[in-house]
Amino acid sequence: MSTLKSLLIAGGILVLGVLIAAVLVSRRAEPPKQPPPPQTPLVQTTEIALGGGTLAVGGSGTVRPRAEVALAPQIAGRVVYVAPALVSGGRVRQGETLVRIDPADYENRVQQAQADVEQQRVTVRQAEEESRVARAEYDRFQARQQRRAADPYAGIDGDDYAARIVASEATTGPADPPPGGEASSSAEAPPDSARLALVFREPQRQAAEAALGRAEAALADARLALGRTSLTAPFAAVVRSETVDRGSYVAPGQALAQLYASDVFEVVVPLSQDDAALLPGLFQLRAGVADRRIPARVVATYGEVRYAWDGYVDRAESALDETTRTINAVVRVPAPFRGGERLDGATAGSSAPPLLVGSFVDVQFQGAEVEAYAVVPRRSLRRGNEVWVIEQDSLLRIVPVRVLQQTDSDVFVVADRLVPGQPIVTSDLQAVTDGMAVRLASAARQDAQTQGDASAQE
Repeated sequence: MSTLKSLLIAGGILVLGVLIAAVLVSRRAEPPKQPPPPQTPLVQTTEIALGGGTLAVGGSGTVRPRAEVALAPQIAGRVVYVAPALVSGGRVRQGETLVRIDPADYENRVQQAQADVEQQRVTVRQAEEESRVARAEYDRFQARQQRRAADPYAGIDGDDYAARIVASEATTGPADPPPGGEASSSAEAPPDSARLALVFREPQRQAAEAALGRAEAALADARLALGRTSLTAPFAAVVRSETVDRGSYVAPGQALAQLYASDVFEVVVPLSQDDAALLPGLFQLRAGVADRRIPARVVATYGEVRYAWDGYVDRAESALDETTRTINAVVRVPAPFRGGERLDGATAGSSAPPLLVGSFVDVQFQGAEVEAYAVVPRRSLRRGNEVWVIEQDSLLRIVPVRVLQQTDSDVFVVADRLVPGQPIVTSDLQAVTDGMAVRLASAARQDAQTQGDASAQE
């Protein structure tokens, strides 16, 4: 009996549960009916901002010296003097003597060359006097020849120097003079210029003058070598390194120190073709011409503080870099050791650091003046320089633009069909056609919020 009673109780509980479940199912609320989701694509947008004025062009590069040379002697010798400033990091003035080589040997060579010059000058004066005497004797000879024309049998002085040089028929009368007492034609014919030069001792004089010229050139070389015993700074410079000490022996061409100019530093800034186009007259710049310079500002970071130096674009390289396909603009910074200007507004004072060679710096250029341009997010620029804008009827339009400049986040473009505040698509779509209908994500969020508020009020 107890078993049957238990079965009846369990069956009653099961039937009661089924009845309760049926009642609950029959009284459940129907879910709200919603229309199927639309097929119109949903897009993210932002508003277009318009601007105008001067576009800033930026770049970066590494600071390098304007000029760098190796200090090397042109002569050999023992070093007897080294300037105290000729140490790594030392600063020297233009024309300052940095190294002096023992001049004793070169002073002796100058004295020897001077003595040789004086000796050759005496030889030249002697040759000139002999030439003068020869000319005088030749004039005497010509006078006797005129007397012989009247008296063919007149004798010739045997000590006459010119008579011994000129041909014998010109110095002695003929054995049998022609009838009528006429002199022979050979006696009356003047000697040629070469024979006259021998008579006047011109070759000896010219040889003496040539020897004097060689002696004077040797004296100039000796003085030049003596002047090269002192090595001076070619410009105001900073010593990068030095390898010379007093007492060491140096040879011609041996590098003693490395110097770089401290008056002007340079920064080579690679620019894209678009950025280069915003610098008017970039390729018309000529190195060293001040009236065509483009202003620039060089910014370097020291610690947590940024400092700036004023500079200018000196020139641009006329060929694209084969690796980066960029144009190198060379910026010059005068007086780089003068402390930079702090960009945080604080006064730098004497603690402002100099612009150091090798520093990686940012460079800002003053670009071209543009009357009106649009600023759009970089992700909104499509391939082929196009943007997608939304018109008031939620239609997507494809607008071609001309890119002026690109930054990390924005693009500066020019187009006639862009309106300030107009939505521009920033999201990607698989397929896009001009005039296709789209849904704005901002409008969809507003609709959802409106429906939520209405449901809450119900």
